Amino acid sequence: MIEPHAPARPGAPPWTSPARLPARSPDRLPVRPGTARLLVLVCVFVCAACGLVYELELVAFASYLMGDSVTQASVVLSVMVFAMGIGSLAAKRLRRHAAVGFGAIETALALVGGCSAMSLYAVFAWTGGWGGIWAGGPRCLLVAFSLGIGLLVGAEVPLLMELIQRIRRQDAGGAVADLFAADYVGALVGGLAFPFLLLPFFGQLTGALLTGTVNVVAGGALVLGLFRRDLTRRARWTLLLAGLTVLGVLGSAAALAGDFERAARHAVYGGDVRVAVQTDVQEIVLAGGTGGRPLDLFLDGRLRVGGRDERRYHEALVQPAMAGPHARVLILGGGDGLAAREVLRHRDVRRVDIVELDAGLTGLARHDPALSALNGHAYDDPRVHVTTADALNRLRTAPAAAYDVVIADLPDPGITASTKLYSEEFYGLARRTLAPHGRLVVHAGPVTGRPRDFWTVASTLRAAGFTLSPYRVVGHDSGFPPGPDRSADASRAPHDWGFLLAAPHGPAPPLRLDPGGPRPRTLTQAALSADGRAADRTRIAGLPASTLVRPRY
Repeated sequence: MIEPHAPARPGAPPWTSPARLPARSPDRLPVRPGTARLLVLVCVFVCAACGLVYELELVAFASYLMGDSVTQASVVLSVMVFAMGIGSLAAKRLRRHAAVGFGAIETALALVGGCSAMSLYAVFAWTGGWGGIWAGGPRCLLVAFSLGIGLLVGAEVPLLMELIQRIRRQDAGGAVADLFAADYVGALVGGLAFPFLLLPFFGQLTGALLTGTVNVVAGGALVLGLFRRDLTRRARWTLLLAGLTVLGVLGSAAALAGDFERAARHAVYGGDVRVAVQTDVQEIVLAGGTGGRPLDLFLDGRLRVGGRDERRYHEALVQPAMAGPHARVLILGGGDGLAAREVLRHRDVRRVDIVELDAGLTGLARHDPALSALNGHAYDDPRVHVTTADALNRLRTAPAAAYDVVIADLPDPGITASTKLYSEEFYGLARRTLAPHGRLVVHAGPVTGRPRDFWTVASTLRAAGFTLSPYRVVGHDSGFPPGPDRSADASRAPHDWGFLLAAPHGPAPPLRLDPGGPRPRTLTQAALSADGRAADRTRIAGLPASTLVRPRY
């Protein structure tokens, strides 16, 4: 314990100097000093949990809206950590008024952090997207929220240290240990509460608003309860009214969150949204599909199936791979059942295994009238067997040489979460599951729009031991994007989808249609051969393969 008039220990933080921090008299506290310290540490715990929830919410929302989760997490975390350092330095000027300063900071943090998700979603929905990598207001808004929340979170620690030392002075090491212990445990609780409690039960919008409510109540209770005698009457009333105003704003926003989300969803997806569900894996939205309108399927904001062009895409994906033995077929992804529909058009198929990560998607594909009609009620066919699993993990346990055809109907390689499904290790496992005469077909993203990604997939397949034939199919007017686009209006211009047909042995598999199979509605042999030549003209040589530890997309 530092004596009342001892000089400060060299190197100790300035707020621990006993000459600057007279001990608080017990009669100025409404509770005993030991209880007061405990209450401050509880507040540290709660504030740390709230701060980490804001951080994770920004990362999750930015990844959901913009894709490329590694980039979004790096931007948010680096900006926030930088801002926390600036906020900590700036808080030194508030140490003389630590109680009122802390109350004001918690009120502002609750408002900014609580409303951040709703603000980001509103700007995204009503400004038509995010533009270039740093272009436009929405991305600046993300950085602004990261900066603002980081400044406020960083300012908490010096002020809390000041308050806890004023209750009862102790050596700097002990005070820092107590404070950081409560802070780190609170961060652990907040980090676990976000994915396991707030996100599944409340969603991102209401979860952020609820966190802001907890934040302002905790900060206000500490200042107006424990340290009220440090405040002037005017300061007490100002903080109380500000806190009540923030609570009113957060409560009103929570009450209107449902209507707001529906309006924003219509702005993003169009006015004919029929189904919107949040599963354990992703958000699924079905729009149209009634009254003659084409059905659009969105997964986490990306248009995954565009009704006007889906048959062109799925025929191009499936039919060239079926020109050969195809009794046993494995579909990786494809939970919408549309690739299975094309496979089942071949009468001699004996078994189709679908590996889909999201059971909610396969449930909709079974039971939604429009989607089940579009997939030809594929899940009612006794030849179809569904496994809910990650595609990579499923391949690790699949028996060798078990399939004649493997169809990789997976998300675009430009999406960070999907890069493992376009890796050399993934294709090595797929090669092991194929019979010697088997074929693997991969959707590899747009050839024209992102040729480097497309030919990186090709290099990766070759590194895994495949020979391959590239081809592309041009889309038309559906807006069914070839890459990680975010809205139905993202691309109305003609575009293409790139595919790679691969064989585990021998020469490159020929691009042809099964002469004894069903006749495709949108694909001809002449068009397929021309599409192969068009894709080959975009070839980029010398690209390295993508692996799990060195993704190249």
